[in-house]
Amino acid sequence: MFRAAALTPFHPKLSPLSSSAERVRYAETDQMGIVYYANYLVWFELGRVELLRSLGLAYSQMEKDHKLILPVIESNCRYRHPARYDDEILIETRPALVRESVLKFAYQILRAGHDGEEPKLLAEGETIHVVCDENLKRMPLPAQYSTALKKLMRS
Repeated sequence: MFRAAALTPFHPKLSPLSSSAERVRYAETDQMGIVYYANYLVWFELGRVELLRSLGLAYSQMEKDHKLILPVIESNCRYRHPARYDDEILIETRPALVRESVLKFAYQILRAGHDGEEPKLLAEGETIHVVCDENLKRMPLPAQYSTALKKLMRS
């Protein structure tokens, strides 16, 4: 049975907390010249990694220094308009929930506006992650990550 996921809408004063620009590559499109749907999840990952990097917290360092990973346990994406080859897209990312060992990130994918044109919302979604060690045992998020993400949520 289909259950519509409740998306956390971005508020203009809160968005974006992290914004990355990419250009749609030919390999990301299908036979119709439209971006293949699963590529949006790849873009969510890019946004998430860049959000952490913007806080001075590289995901790779969490893996190396703390031996922790953030597997995705749930994801959703609502497609509003198609992205096409060579579109310039903006990946906007923000933390939506930070608990001891659970994180939720919210995303918006937009087509960049040019010549005074407003960006167009292409897709929006969320991912939920559990902080785990290499054996997939649930672990607490290191304090520096938790503190930085919570501070970002309050700003």
